[in-house]
Amino acid sequence: MTLKLCGFAVSNYYNKLKIQLLEKGVPFEEELVWVKPVQAETLLRSPMGKVPFLDTPDGCISESSVCAEYIEQTYPHHPLMPADPFEAAKVREIITYLELHVELVARELYPQALFGAKGDEATQVRVRHQLSKGIQGLSQLLKFSPYVAGDTFTLADCSAIVNLPLVSMVSKAVYGEDLLAHLPVKPYTLRMAERASVQKVNADRKVCMALMAERAAARASARSAA
Repeated sequence: MTLKLCGFAVSNYYNKLKIQLLEKGVPFEEELVWVKPVQAETLLRSPMGKVPFLDTPDGCISESSVCAEYIEQTYPHHPLMPADPFEAAKVREIITYLELHVELVARELYPQALFGAKGDEATQVRVRHQLSKGIQGLSQLLKFSPYVAGDTFTLADCSAIVNLPLVSMVSKAVYGEDLLAHLPVKPYTLRMAERASVQKVNADRKVCMALMAERAAARASARSAA
C-alpha cells in the first residue's frame, strides 16, 4: 500500500506534510477529504475529524506533528531533522512556537481576514496581545540563515513556509499592519518559492481553492433551494 496524505490542499498543515514528503522523495498518494461536514467514515480514520491525516500500511495516524514524526522515522533517507539531539530539539521548539503560540492564536482572525466575517473588537484586542507575545518569543528562535533553524532546510521550514506568510497576511488584513514585518519573511518566502516542493504545493493549493469555492457555492445554492 502506498502512503496516503488525506485532507485538502488549502490546509496549511496538509501542505506542511506535503512539502516534507516531496522534499524527502517519499512516494505517496493524495486523498481529498473535506471536513465540513465531517463524514462518519472520516471519524473512523481521524478521531477528531481533523485533517490532515496519514493512511499508512498499518493504519491511520492523525495530528500533523505526529504524522511528521512518523514520516521522519519511517523514511530516514533525506532527513529533515538534525541528528544532534539538541539541534533536533531546537527545530521542534521553533515548530511548537510557530504553530501553538502564533498560528493557532492568529486562527481566530481567519473568519474576518479570509472570509469577510464581521470582526469583534474584544477578540481583536485579545488576539493581538497573545499574538504579539507569541511572535516575540518566536522571533528569538528564528535564524533565517538562510533557513529558519540555521544553514540547513529542516522540518521547521516545512511549517514556516506555510504559516509565516499566512500570519503576515491575516494580521495586515485585520490590524492594518504586518505583525511579522520586523522579520525577513518576504525574502524568505521568495527563496522558498524557488524550491520544487513549494512550487508544487502552491500550484495545487490554487486548484483546491477553486474546488472549495465551487463546493461552497453548490452548498449555498442547495440551502437556498430547500
